[in-house]
Amino acid sequence: MAVSPEWDLLQSLHAVLEAGSFSAAAKLRRLTQPTLGRHIDQLERQLGSPLFLRSPRGLQPTDLALSFRPHLADMAAAAAAAARDASDAASGEAGVVRVTVSDNIGVEVLPPMLARFRETHPGVAVELVLSNRTEDLSRRDADIAVRMARPTQNSLVAKKVGVLELGFHATPEYLERSGPVLTLADLANHALIGRDRDQPDLDSLPGLAASGVVYGRELFSLRTDNDIAQLAAIRAGYGIGVCQVQIGRRYGFQRVLPEDFKMVLEMWVCMPETLRTSARMRLMFDHLAKELGAYAADV
Repeated sequence: MAVSPEWDLLQSLHAVLEAGSFSAAAKLRRLTQPTLGRHIDQLERQLGSPLFLRSPRGLQPTDLALSFRPHLADMAAAAAAAARDASDAASGEAGVVRVTVSDNIGVEVLPPMLARFRETHPGVAVELVLSNRTEDLSRRDADIAVRMARPTQNSLVAKKVGVLELGFHATPEYLERSGPVLTLADLANHALIGRDRDQPDLDSLPGLAASGVVYGRELFSLRTDNDIAQLAAIRAGYGIGVCQVQIGRRYGFQRVLPEDFKMVLEMWVCMPETLRTSARMRLMFDHLAKELGAYAADV
C-alpha cells in the first residue's frame, strides 16, 4: 500500500522548489539545512525516486518533483489562508490581511494609505504582495487584490474605484538637454524607457499606431519589465517613459504629448465572496476603496 507523505515533508519540498536550493529553502522554513535535507531524503525513500539532481547549473528538480509543484502551491495557499482565518475567528477585527497589488501601486501609492489604516486598526497585520501577475483569489493566494482591469473570476466582491491615466513623462532637465518633443514621430530621436520581454499592448496605443511610430522593444534605449526600475530611470533623467499622471506630478516630471498619447486603466478592489463577513477584511476593503478612489480622482 502506498504511503502518503507527511505535510511537513511536503512543505520542505515546496520550499526547495520555490527557493531553488536547500540552504535557501531551510531559511524559508526556519529549519537547519541538515533537517531539510533529511526531509527530502525521507520523501525520496517513500516515493522510490529522486526529486532533485545536482548538475553544473545547480539543483535541478526531476519530473516527479515538478509534478508536485501546482498541488503544493495550492496546499500552501490553503494552509496560509486557514491560519489567517483562524486568527480572525479568535481575534475579531484583529489578525492578518494579505493584499496583492502591482509594483507601482505597492511602492508609490499604497504605503501612506496603509499607514492611515494602521492608525485606526493597529491589531491588523498586513502582508503586502507586490506582483504584476494576477494572483488567484479563489485559492486565497491573497485576501484582497487591487487590479488594473475588470476582474473575471467568479465569486468575487469587486468594486471599481476609479481610473488611472498614464502618459509619457520626463524630467524638465532631460527635455532641456535633449530638445522638445512636438510630435509622436519625434520620440524616435529620444531616449525611451520601456518593456523588455513583456511587450506593450499596441492595441491600447492608437495614437502611436496612427503616427507610424513602431512603439516596441527596438525603440527603447532602456528596456526593463520592472515598473519601479522604469520610474527610477525617468527620475534619474535617463529619458522619456510612461507613468501615472499623479506620480509624474509628485516628482515634478513634465508630461510629453498629453494630447496625443494617454493610457487609461480601470482600478478595482476585489476579495473572495467568502470573506465578506470577515470584519478585518471588510475594513481593509472599504478603506482601500475609499482611499484609492480619492487618489484616482486627484488629477
